[in-house]
Amino acid sequence: MTDLVTVESALGRVLAAIEAPVETERLPVGRALGRVLAEPVVGRVDLPPWDNSAMDGYAVHSEDLAAASEGSPVRLKVVGEVAAGAAPEGHVDPGTTMRIATGAPVPPGADAVVPVEETTPLDESGAVAGPRGRDAVGPVPVQVAVHRAIPAGGSIRLAGGDLIAGTSLVEAGLALNPARIALAAGAGVAEVSVRRPVRVAVLATGNEVRQAGEELGPAGIPDANGPGLRALVAAAGAEPIDLGIASDDEADVRGRLVEALDRADAVIVSGGVSVGPYDVVRAAFSAVGQVELWRVAVQPGKPFAFGVARRDSRAPVLLFGLPGNPVSTFVTFELFVRPAIRRLAGECLQGREVDRGRLLEPVTKSHGRRAFLRVSSRRDAEGRVERDAQGRVPVRLAGGQGSHVMTALAAADALAVVPEAVDALDAGSEVDLWWLDR
Repeated sequence: MTDLVTVESALGRVLAAIEAPVETERLPVGRALGRVLAEPVVGRVDLPPWDNSAMDGYAVHSEDLAAASEGSPVRLKVVGEVAAGAAPEGHVDPGTTMRIATGAPVPPGADAVVPVEETTPLDESGAVAGPRGRDAVGPVPVQVAVHRAIPAGGSIRLAGGDLIAGTSLVEAGLALNPARIALAAGAGVAEVSVRRPVRVAVLATGNEVRQAGEELGPAGIPDANGPGLRALVAAAGAEPIDLGIASDDEADVRGRLVEALDRADAVIVSGGVSVGPYDVVRAAFSAVGQVELWRVAVQPGKPFAFGVARRDSRAPVLLFGLPGNPVSTFVTFELFVRPAIRRLAGECLQGREVDRGRLLEPVTKSHGRRAFLRVSSRRDAEGRVERDAQGRVPVRLAGGQGSHVMTALAAADALAVVPEAVDALDAGSEVDLWWLDR
């Protein structure tokens, strides 16, 4: 096994070949979901921009209500109202109040808001004019009775209480998710500087490989790797380019690679990277670029090729040769291609979340290779992940662990990692767990 490269060494060499992230562009913030920020998002306005009400109710002088209680409510004269989206017209003087909607600016003179639930509308004579605290709609009452003391600042959101203009909100290198987009938009940011999508070309190979739905004949198999890899590329935030299916012919593979070099930042070829008579991908890589490494100490996925193709003054194209067996293709994508895509995209967080798992059954693997077992976590009736007293997730094999068993891959929600020096683990053993997209 001395000729096998470690996982860390292989990944290090892949990432070292990336000279810089892809170019930037500016986008409206609402169209930037999933994009990685090239520059920090900086707030343009205070949030909230002005003191506003956190409740539907009445804006008041808190001192007026110092003695208010259920048995002895305080009566206030209503001198107007403030709607959301409207500037206050008027002033709250001692002994008066204004009806106010949630989010509306607090009128001058008020220092607290009484929730409508703590008030009862009154007519001019002081008689009850409606039910207590039902809502704050309909005609503005002449007076209200307030049944509880409210401290200064009660139910008021202070200007700048969430953030101050000029504050850095989201750092460069983070992908924009819905919450970050809402934060940026709420802080008055209309456009953001982001990395353009990473473009990844995908090529399946094999004389036996057929498009899904195509007649198989006596020796054909449907193409799982092409569609699966394009889906993995898209799930990693990149833009997939379909190069189709090449025969086991170096000229065919080389021609499709040359076609991709002008369009792609990386190329993935599945199949043809082992040592058989029809494994031509390494030779095709060498014809268009330089092969950096081959064969990694990983199970499944030992046949793995990586190289680069130079393009004038532009950044080199990364060349990934993945095994032909679908499970090996998936695992090597997770280990080497996905981190490279995220590095090209400028993202600072490139790896999968790692958790702790506990095996529910014994497992075995090949010596000297790090195994990534396809496992399913134990979940409760509502689909939530269960954990034992030590916080570990109980997991069992999702099915057969052969590199061709796609049913187990589809059933798995995580990869359990078994180190190179370990040949077998008993039930109850602890393992690192890589969560996968579900």
